[in-house]
Amino acid sequence: MRQGKAAEQDEAGVAEHRQHFWPLVIGSIGVVFGDIGTSPLYALREAVNSAQGVGISNREAVVGVLSMILWALTLIVTIKYVMVLLRIDNKGEGGTFALMSLGQSVAKRSAPIVLGLGIAGAAFFYGDAVITPAISVLSAVEGLNLITPALEKFVLPISLLILVALFSMQSHGTAKVANVFGPITAIWFVAIAAGGLIHLVDNPSVLAALNPLPGIEFAASHGVIGLTVMGLVFLSVTGAEALYADLGHFGRRPISFAWIWLVFPSLALNYLGQGALILSNPAALENPFFRLYPHWALFPMIVLATLATVIASQAVITGAFSLTRQAVQLGLVPRLAIHHTSEAMAGQIYLPRINWLLLVSVLLVVIVFRDSSHLASAYGVSVTATMVITSCMAFFIIWRLWGWSIWRAAALILPLALIELAFFMANILKIVDGGWLPLALAASVGLVMLTWLRGARIVEKQMRKNEAELDWLIKKLEAKPPFRVSGTAVFLTPDVNSAPTSLMHNLKHNRILHERNIVLSIKTNDVPRVPSRARLEIERPNETFVKITAHYGFMETPSIPKIFNQCRRKALNVDLGATSFFVSRRVLRPTSKSEMPRWQEMLFIALTHGAEDATTYFQIPTDRVVEMGTQIAV
Repeated sequence: MRQGKAAEQDEAGVAEHRQHFWPLVIGSIGVVFGDIGTSPLYALREAVNSAQGVGISNREAVVGVLSMILWALTLIVTIKYVMVLLRIDNKGEGGTFALMSLGQSVAKRSAPIVLGLGIAGAAFFYGDAVITPAISVLSAVEGLNLITPALEKFVLPISLLILVALFSMQSHGTAKVANVFGPITAIWFVAIAAGGLIHLVDNPSVLAALNPLPGIEFAASHGVIGLTVMGLVFLSVTGAEALYADLGHFGRRPISFAWIWLVFPSLALNYLGQGALILSNPAALENPFFRLYPHWALFPMIVLATLATVIASQAVITGAFSLTRQAVQLGLVPRLAIHHTSEAMAGQIYLPRINWLLLVSVLLVVIVFRDSSHLASAYGVSVTATMVITSCMAFFIIWRLWGWSIWRAAALILPLALIELAFFMANILKIVDGGWLPLALAASVGLVMLTWLRGARIVEKQMRKNEAELDWLIKKLEAKPPFRVSGTAVFLTPDVNSAPTSLMHNLKHNRILHERNIVLSIKTNDVPRVPSRARLEIERPNETFVKITAHYGFMETPSIPKIFNQCRRKALNVDLGATSFFVSRRVLRPTSKSEMPRWQEMLFIALTHGAEDATTYFQIPTDRVVEMGTQIAV
């Protein structure tokens, strides 16, 4: 009987797993593979155009480029991301900051190096977040040129309208439409696979590209031109980072299954079909993707391509929101307003400032570059840099966390990193033609992060000079009690063992102490999420004071009301309506003795002025806040 019940439970578990598995597979197709799935719109065209522009024969260019594309997808995406990186998770989460936090936890001596790599990787992501929506939407709308040349003048305004609409809808959230992302993108992959498969018969000799040798020979025998073409070939794997970044949303098995059984085969068939078409009809190089389809199917494919590129852009925008929240929690950027657009889905957030900064940047990029061919020169630098950085951090983790020998870890990661480094060097050649754009964006973001990190440490050091130990203060107050008033006071502080500045000011100027005083510190742990049971640490030094440390992961947003709701379960009842929250407002002023250069000092002060105040960020009831100001020289 027991064996029968156990078997029934196992079968129920398997059925439940299958029930969740397929929705996750479909969901990952829409969110994870949107960017890499729209690369066939422009990747092969740009690479072959570049090769033929210097007199390389049609066949050598097509087969060589195709070989590099197919093997880039195999080595970088399948082997590195699907087979290796998806197995390196931080409590089930992936992405730059998850990898950085994991690397810092296992490589203590190298923690500053890992931190620098994490900042650089995040900075380059924002460059990708600006270029991806621009090039994806432009390349889809450019299909209108094939219906009739008269529509060419409408490509730019239509693209701009689509982008404005896309960013404008972010404040409403995407929870309602996210359910259709997967099915639409799945239809897209089936459509591109069918288009490529039909044209394979145009010139079956294109299958020679399945051999890696034509790609290696092409890159090795053409010098600088070979490197230039490699930089454009890399357009085919942009978006691979999303496989790892979205690990926590969908899980390793659904992402791997979707890639191996649908996405990779569809991409390979489409690229091979485009290659066969160009070999049989060189004039098709003008726009080989849309030339795969008969004239009657052009408009439906343009609509489907536009939907696919909007979905790809949405995934990048959502990724930028998520990455920024993680950066805020890790103390790499100032506090920013975070709006939750769905009560059911924790990942559905909206950051107004990031959204509008991205929109302005994307619109400027579209207006300046005007078409996808020119924009292709700017694409790739940020993605290749991020991939090289990811490989470096993965090496630390495989070596330290997995317990591999340094030589074994190097044997796995080094060949992949060298391939990515070759692609990075190839993309660097495009700096003059537009590659400067992602480098400039990344440098700006990296500068902001480093400035904030350095400035915050200086402020913390200055604050500690004026702080006293809380236990010492409690003993002093017990020995000489001040005037007591009824009610509860909450003092926010970075460290519960130090007397908060706001508490010291309240005692110094108002000369009063509440009946109950709660010293609250909100800590960000090196994990994506903290379980509810481990959220709070409560300590009662005496009857007057309570120390609370609230732990959050770097993918969570702190909330004061939720913290005190959870306190009730630990026999600590706090009526928010009858509680005063004392918050220190720091006023920074420049000084000639600053540890930072003058320009960096002024930048840090400007960043603090733009930061979200603690009251709004932590959702403290506004009518219960008392701000205590203090001046700090930085």
